[in-house]
Amino acid sequence: MTTTYWTTVDSPLGPLLLTAGPDGELTSLSLPGQKGGRTVGPGWRQDPGPFGAADEQLTAYFAGELTEFRLPLHSTGTPFREKVWAALDDIPYGATVSYGEIAARIGAPRAAVRAVGGAIGANPLLIVRPCHRVIGSDGSLTGYAGGLERKVRLLTHEGVL
Repeated sequence: MTTTYWTTVDSPLGPLLLTAGPDGELTSLSLPGQKGGRTVGPGWRQDPGPFGAADEQLTAYFAGELTEFRLPLHSTGTPFREKVWAALDDIPYGATVSYGEIAARIGAPRAAVRAVGGAIGANPLLIVRPCHRVIGSDGSLTGYAGGLERKVRLLTHEGVL
């Protein structure tokens, strides 16, 4: 059994729960009340040590001083989800793309848009893996596991709205 380390980081969106494995790679970032978000589990070890870079970069991001996270990340999912999550990593700060564009980027058919949405909804690394930058094809702000109000705040922060 692998040790899970955790800490919380204050943010304008509320306290962020960060988790990492023994290698220090960030495994999740959850918002308070997030749909499918993590909560501290039994046997987890509270230790801010592995999260110094994440704390610094999140603070700089919310201060408007950082536009690209450079953190070691580790998440596991199906091969399809991992393709979708990799496509999220390529969406630049201040830009948005549609679910259909993500499907096209990973070589999935247009009919896979729903599956793309499911994979995005399962993203364990909110903010640092920018699923908030994915919108509907008509420009609508569709679902966000952290809540639409937070999606609006993040996109406003990045100058999209």
